[in-house]
Amino acid sequence: MTQRLAKLIASRGLCSRRTAEEWIREGLVTVNAQVVDNVATNVDPGDVVKVDGRMLPDEPPKVYLLLYKPRGVLTGRDDPQGRTTVQHLIKDLRLPKVEPVGRLDFDTSGALLLTNDGDLAHKLTHPSTRVPKRYLAKVWRVPTDRTLAQLQKGVHLEDGRTAPCKARVAEATDTGNAWLEITVTEGRNRLVRRMLQALNHPVSKLRRESFATISIRGLERGQARPLTKVEIERLRDLAAGKN
Repeated sequence: MTQRLAKLIASRGLCSRRTAEEWIREGLVTVNAQVVDNVATNVDPGDVVKVDGRMLPDEPPKVYLLLYKPRGVLTGRDDPQGRTTVQHLIKDLRLPKVEPVGRLDFDTSGALLLTNDGDLAHKLTHPSTRVPKRYLAKVWRVPTDRTLAQLQKGVHLEDGRTAPCKARVAEATDTGNAWLEITVTEGRNRLVRRMLQALNHPVSKLRRESFATISIRGLERGQARPLTKVEIERLRDLAAGKN
């Protein structure tokens, strides 16, 4: 079965697909001893692929992790300012190179999946998949039933109306504020914060409790655990459109 050259290189843990495409454009990749500079090139299973004169390593085993990302940790791999990233949190696990499935903001904590299964990650982050993501948000003032209904139907934002979601008051605080439980199926940047800000309920704390129903329950901040076989199958079902 043929596949894109950049996808093959990325699957061997050398780099991301984007970086593999850059290497191809730079003429660093050969297929059957011929330099290839077209990122749309497909290769067959028997083709000999080398990067900078070296054979591709064997494909690493697939890894699926759930990390409880703390607030103040970057999802990206590197940071010019030297701040802590999720890669720092898992470096002692000595795993093949893994990447986050989607992102969590710097000031948001909670469930973050990491994997080297690029196909699955791509499908789970595609807008059509509509993966459920459940959050707890501490907001200013207790929302009324009318406000909750607005959240559930969709909120008008500068980049379009949000999709219907689930929303309920989980707990009212002694100071007149509230914790809301919100489940969204979109992946827009800072979506939950922007929805609540638009309804005059700014967020002071935000934690993602689960991704695709896979929960951080039982994990401490900064801890990671491998997914169970049942959880991996659940992700594959979601990626295949089986909700």
